[in-house]
Amino acid sequence: MARILIVDDSPTEVKKITTMLQKHQHEVLIADNGADGVAKARSEAPDLVLMDVVMPGLNGFQATRQLTRAPETASIPVIIVTTKDQETDRVWGTRQGAKGYLVKPVNENDLIQVINSLIG
Repeated sequence: MARILIVDDSPTEVKKITTMLQKHQHEVLIADNGADGVAKARSEAPDLVLMDVVMPGLNGFQATRQLTRAPETASIPVIIVTTKDQETDRVWGTRQGAKGYLVKPVNENDLIQVINSLIG
């Protein structure tokens, strides 16, 4: 069981992903924007972060960059979970430090497989 932080401003997406994660015995933490996600990752030290991209204020690419470059959160893997499906978005996400990239709607098996590959 892992502690996973979902950073997403869509209550519907948060509910869907939370249901998937809890089904696999994961503990879920939630932040509804990038700035809160960065703050929560620093204070809660989750095992992994699922990061949306399109959010008001600090977007998911910016939040991912902050998390992966700060010494206190650099070891927390970030998986980008977004509707942005262009190759340039994937490349940019990787450059920000993301360890995975999934496109919504997320397939439960793909989600769990990527999580397991990153945190065992």
